[in-house]
Amino acid sequence: MNIPLAWRLARITAHLCEGLATCALVFPFASSPRRARITRRWSSQLLRLCRVNVARDGGVAPLAHALVVANHVSWLDIFVINSLTPSRFVAKAEIREWPVMGRLAAGAGTVFIARGNRRELRHVFKGLVDVLQQGERVALFPEGTTGLQGQVLPFHANLFEAAIDAGVPVQPYALAYVGADGAHHPSIEYIGETTFVDSLFRILQGPPVMARLTCLAPLESVGAHRRELAQASQEAVAGAVAEAVAR
Repeated sequence: MNIPLAWRLARITAHLCEGLATCALVFPFASSPRRARITRRWSSQLLRLCRVNVARDGGVAPLAHALVVANHVSWLDIFVINSLTPSRFVAKAEIREWPVMGRLAAGAGTVFIARGNRRELRHVFKGLVDVLQQGERVALFPEGTTGLQGQVLPFHANLFEAAIDAGVPVQPYALAYVGADGAHHPSIEYIGETTFVDSLFRILQGPPVMARLTCLAPLESVGAHRRELAQASQEAVAGAVAEAVAR
């Protein structure tokens, strides 16, 4: 059934408002398991409204307690991951300024990092170690920016040190967005001067999207070096991204 664009936008707007209300009125008093359930359900509903279907694409079982690192393609990435494996995210400070989505991310407990701020990075790093030691799953995009589909940029190594200090494994995730033909989806690119609103309209006006998420074999952090972990994660993700589109 063809649903008019205006109607889909209205439903998404209502869903976003519901998310803001939940972050303000429910999350401050909810336990971690309840927050995870709400996050998973809300993210899944948002993706359905955007006509994005999500599939676990082979790989291994996701760990409940790990530092998750993934390639960064779109603003959809956070919600794709949260629809299957709700996580505390680390994101660049610019995301906090996104209309609505920035407030949602902040309300959901996202940790924001300002580029080039070493003092803030040290503070964030200590907070990440504490959260990981409390048994939570933390996710980040070590490329530091979104890239072209099919490309995986070098992974910055700094925050991999948090997994080493907390004594938890690193689990790479690979994200790919494809169309009905199995090729990269034409509406997903989120680079250059593209804004969140531009991207949202492209996705809503384009064909349905299949988001493929592959949870890869975890990497042991004990005794490892952060640069080795970053390199091994980047190579694993790049290989999985290439396979996801080659199928």
